[in-house]
Amino acid sequence: MLGLGLVRRFFEVPRWAKRAITLICDASFISLSLILALMIRVGEDWSKYFGPPLYYVMASLTVASILIWIKLGLYRAVIRYMDIKVLANILWGALASTILLVGGLFLFNTDLPRSVPFIYFTLITLLVAGSRLLVRGFINTQSIRRQTNVAIYGAGSAGRQLCASLHHGAEHRPVFFVDDNESLQGTTVNDLRVFSPEFLPELIKKHNVEKVLFAIPSASTREKKAIFNNVQSLSVEMLTIPGSADLINGKVSVNQLRSVDIQDLLGRDSVQPDEKLLDKCIKEKVVMITGAGGSIGSELARLIATRQPRQLILFELSEYNLYAIEGELKIVAPDLSIIPILGSVQDKNQVGQVIKRFGVQTIYHAAAYKHVPLVEYNVVSGARNNILGTQVVAEAAEKYAVEHFVLISTDKAVRPTNVMGASKRLAELVVQDLAQRAKKTTFSMVRFGNVLGSSGSVIPLFKQQIEQGGPVTVTHPDITRYFMTIPEAAALVVQAGAMAKGGEVFVLDMGQPVKIIDLATKMIHLMGLTVRDEHHPDGDIDIAFTGLRPGEKLYEELLIGGNVSGTRHPRIMRAAESAMSSSGLRTLLAELYATHESFDAVTARQLLTNAPASFMPSSELADLLSVVRPNEKSLSIVDIKSR
Repeated sequence: MLGLGLVRRFFEVPRWAKRAITLICDASFISLSLILALMIRVGEDWSKYFGPPLYYVMASLTVASILIWIKLGLYRAVIRYMDIKVLANILWGALASTILLVGGLFLFNTDLPRSVPFIYFTLITLLVAGSRLLVRGFINTQSIRRQTNVAIYGAGSAGRQLCASLHHGAEHRPVFFVDDNESLQGTTVNDLRVFSPEFLPELIKKHNVEKVLFAIPSASTREKKAIFNNVQSLSVEMLTIPGSADLINGKVSVNQLRSVDIQDLLGRDSVQPDEKLLDKCIKEKVVMITGAGGSIGSELARLIATRQPRQLILFELSEYNLYAIEGELKIVAPDLSIIPILGSVQDKNQVGQVIKRFGVQTIYHAAAYKHVPLVEYNVVSGARNNILGTQVVAEAAEKYAVEHFVLISTDKAVRPTNVMGASKRLAELVVQDLAQRAKKTTFSMVRFGNVLGSSGSVIPLFKQQIEQGGPVTVTHPDITRYFMTIPEAAALVVQAGAMAKGGEVFVLDMGQPVKIIDLATKMIHLMGLTVRDEHHPDGDIDIAFTGLRPGEKLYEELLIGGNVSGTRHPRIMRAAESAMSSSGLRTLLAELYATHESFDAVTARQLLTNAPASFMPSSELADLLSVVRPNEKSLSIVDIKSR
């Protein structure tokens, strides 16, 4: 035990001290190897060869050999990461030392048997290499006790590189490969057996595997989804390496491992974007984004910054969000002229001044209050921002001859059951009305559902709840939502706006709706945990149903009517939605805006209900200024998180 303690203490000393100790040991090995070689060769008479000539040989051999070994880099190599290259250098060093021995024997006229140098070569190689391998073995033995057993899914080049990197690390211990390629199954790669995925459940139990590392960066999104769906049910944590670009750059290592995102399970294979559509309203244009610091606005900004606009104007109410996206874009596009404007879309004078001052040519209007329960609790503020804000920006666009105006809408505007959806449908009606009368500006709207990872999304909330031990809260067992990644949504918005002729409502293909309870279950499994329910009482995380919140509905829709046609892009549709007469819209808006001064939420919601927006409230009025009294229980922040 004392010896082990001393060895452990050796590993804690500074690196320069370790190198000095290693050098002293090697110097001792040189003399020891020569003496042992002589003893092996001549037996009991070995002492008669000792004298000044042999001492001179030993001294010069030690100094010269150490200098050569330093040059070969034997003392720069870290023993725990010792590989075949280091062993080759040791072999060359031993050969050089043997040649020096032969030269020293001739130089100092020392008469030794001719076979001694050959024996010396063998001994010095064994002692120098063996000592290092012994130390490395001890280190690995100690680290294995602390390592997590992992399986690598993919025995290709990326998997092999990852396996080699893991062998050098102290956290993960690869125990086998899994691969769909039948030609690799049954073979041995990096000293590990390659198995078929069908044996994965029993192999995980047999080897006590805690994590599966996905190492197929070239796999399509569809292939990844199929693999992840099969693995996530096994309740092991799944990690993945970066994409093929990092593989090409040689960056595949344990340091690049990341958790499998739920986006990997819900995302779709990307459709090649139409470069002409992406550039039409952006390249060499002055582009303005309202709500530029929000989820969609910031992703639009990232995309637009790469398409060579002449100038990019970021219009945002939140100081921090504006600061964050401006700082990010300055790194991504350092040569781009970026104008950060701190302001509200409800400020008619400021919006007009910005558009006029910078000669804006394209506007993407993403500014909106979109969290359903929050808008239910703040009816007047939500309606004013979403409707008046849209009217202010759209009318300014027409007044100052902006070429293209694109409204970012939502699937909640279709047969809305909440104030947020109703206000966004009225915003659409405002834009439709302007489109009928516009002479210089092309107005259009793009409608889509939830985006993965947006502010208020269930995904970060679920992740936080799982990390805290649960429960994961779902409002209803049957609730479903459409999901799309933010980058895909931003690219489709830009392409849809470029196809507009005036007044179109574009609808994005969101794929298949996802049950939120399935989403929660997959996230629990992806984090290596199990769901606790009546069938699995020993599970890790509970799923609790909290009931639908104010304004929430079970299913979302993308179309009001059935009149829809395709476009040149397979994931963008054109919906024919009915508009409202200009006089009727003006009267409605005047009555609605009259409720703003007094914060009359009752009248405001009634006006929204009477408007031709198909608004059918699913709950009683929940406005905080109209319903909740000072002595009433305050609402939990969890209650107002948007699903």
